[in-house]
Amino acid sequence: MRTAILWAAVAGLAMLQGASVTAAELRTSLRPQVRPVGLRIVTRDETVTREAMPVVSLRPVLRPTQAAKPAVVQVSAVNPGFANWIRGFRGRAGAAGVQGRVFDAAFSGVQYDPGVVKLDRNQSEFTKQIWEYLDSAVSPTRISNGKRELRRHRRTLERIEAHFGVEKEVVTAIWGMESAYGARRGSRPLIQSLATLAYDGRRGRFFEKQLIAALKIVQAGDVAPRLMTGSWAGAMGHTQFIPTSYLAYAVDFTGDGRRDIWSDDPTDALASTAAYLARFGWRKGQPWGVEVILPRGFDPARARRSLTQAPSAWAAEGVRDIHGRPVPNYGDASILLPAGTQGAAFMIFHNFSVIEKYNKADAYVIGVGHLSDRLKGGPAIQANWPRQYQSTTSRQKKEIQRHLKRRGYDVQAIDGLIGPKTITAIRAFQKLRGMPPDGYPSRQLLKALKGG
Repeated sequence: MRTAILWAAVAGLAMLQGASVTAAELRTSLRPQVRPVGLRIVTRDETVTREAMPVVSLRPVLRPTQAAKPAVVQVSAVNPGFANWIRGFRGRAGAAGVQGRVFDAAFSGVQYDPGVVKLDRNQSEFTKQIWEYLDSAVSPTRISNGKRELRRHRRTLERIEAHFGVEKEVVTAIWGMESAYGARRGSRPLIQSLATLAYDGRRGRFFEKQLIAALKIVQAGDVAPRLMTGSWAGAMGHTQFIPTSYLAYAVDFTGDGRRDIWSDDPTDALASTAAYLARFGWRKGQPWGVEVILPRGFDPARARRSLTQAPSAWAAEGVRDIHGRPVPNYGDASILLPAGTQGAAFMIFHNFSVIEKYNKADAYVIGVGHLSDRLKGGPAIQANWPRQYQSTTSRQKKEIQRHLKRRGYDVQAIDGLIGPKTITAIRAFQKLRGMPPDGYPSRQLLKALKGG
């Protein structure tokens, strides 16, 4: 997969690129002093500032063995431009608090990796439909493997749940989404990948920030440079933290003095994920969302995140759970139609927005939430998906926005991102044409827009 917390997750990968989102860009940690933290998230190169919040955690002291003789930086002679960039970056890293000896040891043997740049530049523009994504994210295999890992690590997960107040099934679901329960943690040398992307990638400033954070992780003694591995985009460990999120939220739950999210033992990674969710306000015992049945004639324009009300108010409008009962009062909720009016409908609550801090894509959040429900023994999604809809590319979404803008609709930007403005514009056009106003950017919609 790639959402995490890849991003995804890196463009946490925009919502549903074939890679796991993972990512994240986005992940977890605690620190030695109490200090304000702001940060993290969405599609792997955007960040949103959070309110300053105190974060307390163990930061290991630098071990004497790591303070030994510094290595001499060995830079690639094959790419002199990259070598010059490393020399210049050394000064910037030093100004950010990275010790010279740490830098030299971490960069020993680092070379320019054209394969990483190719991966960054050649991400598929095709995105999966929500049902295609969930077919993989919450597959029978992933469910059975998740139940197996719950049994295998039950004592550890129960301790984590008791300490952080985040259900073990939710933590396990993120683990499954991000690395298939540790099977796909990424094996690329992280310093080399981040340095390559900072030098030659599309988002140099973002990756340079991650690289400095990675060097600080090495400096803190959490991991040796040769053991700091991850995805090509810099997501690390069992639950795919990016370095800045690791610095802010990772915890040492084993008590060995290191926040080790890379080893075969997933304890610190799972605890760090729980710590992350807890810091963003996870409410134990409350759902992320509930699948619901909408009444005939329900106005899809009311299915928007900005419209929240108590479940009792939704029940008064005829909204029921899949058993035909009013949804219990879990706090104010909104209605989400991830595939328009022809697919499943969900009543979503506060915990939806907390998972969203790990990866902003609705599909990722639904994937984590639904997988956690299945791990608890819950049912599959009951509604049928509109599988007749074909996947649309980013280019096609931009084309939809251009056609809407030419017709006078406000779509805010021609960026291929289907946000509230574009959805509102789509619905207005659909109503005008007598189409179901589901706001869904389908190929059928594009054909209607081209029809004049």
